[in-house]
Amino acid sequence: MSSCYFCKGEISENMTIGYQTVCSHCGEHLKVCVNCRFYDESAYHECREAVEEHILDKKRANFCPSFMINQNDGQASKANSNKEEAIKRLKALFNEE
Repeated sequence: MSSCYFCKGEISENMTIGYQTVCSHCGEHLKVCVNCRFYDESAYHECREAVEEHILDKKRANFCPSFMINQNDGQASKANSNKEEAIKRLKALFNEE
């Protein structure tokens, strides 16, 4: 399942996403870096694909040929819970609770 970065609304799996495609829930463009499966803040140019042109605004529609909609499957929530657990353990280690 895919979801919109902006509103978390569900995106149909068989939907073709182009430059002008917008979310049916919030109206934001869907072909943006933050909705792409290759988007990675820790990667060069924040992308795991070799991109020819650096896209500065990751939340604006673009013409990137590598774009593929992100398949969330709850990965974001898992990452957040792992982060929270790590912070909790560090605070306990340093007696900051």
